[in-house]
Amino acid sequence: MVLKRLLMITCVCLAAVCSVGAEAGDKVVTPKEGVTHLFNGKNLDGLYVWNRGTEYEDPKKIFTVKDGMLHISGDGYGGLITKKDYRDYHMVIEFKWGGKTWGKREDRARDSGVLIHCHGPDGGYGNTWMASIEAQIIEGGVGDILVLTGKDPKTGEPIPTSLTTTITKDRDGEKVWKKDGEEITLSSGRINWWGRDPDWADKVGFRGKDDVESKFGEWTRMDVICEGGKIKYLVNGVVVNAGYDAKPDHGKLLVQTEMAEMWVRKWDLYPLGKAPEYKKD
Repeated sequence: MVLKRLLMITCVCLAAVCSVGAEAGDKVVTPKEGVTHLFNGKNLDGLYVWNRGTEYEDPKKIFTVKDGMLHISGDGYGGLITKKDYRDYHMVIEFKWGGKTWGKREDRARDSGVLIHCHGPDGGYGNTWMASIEAQIIEGGVGDILVLTGKDPKTGEPIPTSLTTTITKDRDGEKVWKKDGEEITLSSGRINWWGRDPDWADKVGFRGKDDVESKFGEWTRMDVICEGGKIKYLVNGVVVNAGYDAKPDHGKLLVQTEMAEMWVRKWDLYPLGKAPEYKKD
C-alpha cells in the first residue's frame, strides 16, 4: 500500500513538472499566420518601458503614441520591450529620425536600435538594456550587429550572448561583414554592415557614400529575419549583415531610446517567408 502511494505521488509530481515545462515553452511565440503588430498604432499594449534611472516608470514620456505612430523623444537611455518572447520570425520596422538630439549626443550621429533575442533581467546590459543582439540604427551604420553580453545586476553573474559570422577588416581594423570571409564567434563587440563608410564620423547628420538607409526625414525600412540560430538584416530591401549560431536563438524584442528623436510607423512580426516585399515610398 505504501509503495502504491509512493508511485502515485511520483506520477503526480512528474505530471506537474511536464505541465510546467509545457507552459514555459508556450511562452515563446513563433508567428504562424498573419501579422503580429508589436506596435498596434493605438497604444502600448503588449509592451513595457524600462529606462535607466526610472526603470519601469516613464516620467518624461519618452515613449508615446501620436497620430498613429510611436514617438520616441530620445530624452534618455532605455527601451520599449515586448512582454512576450519570440523565435523564428521576420521582423519589419519602419522609422524616420526626428530633429531633436539630447545632452552629450546633441551634436553626435542620431542613434537608436532594435534589440533581438533579449534575455535575462531588465537592465542587464549596462543597467540600461537587456543582454541581446542589436540591429543597430545609427546614422551611417544602420544594420551593424552588436553582441551585448550582460551581467546580472544583483549577482554579478554574466548573461552570455554570442553569434558567429564571417568578416573582413577595414583599414582601421574594424570588423566588417563579408559573406565568405573569415569565420569569427563574438560574445561582445560590433560587426559593421558591409558598406559602412571607413571615414564614418560620430557627428549629427553623417551620411556615407554607400549608405542604403533613407535620407533624413524619409522613412527607412529595416528587416530582421531570425530562423533557428541564423539572423539576417536588410535595410530598404538590401541585405547588409548576417550571422548564425546565435545563442540564445529567441527572446524579447526592444526598441531603444538613445538620445535621439525617432518616429516608428510600423513594428511588426511575420511568419517566415510571409513578409511583404520592400517597396520604396
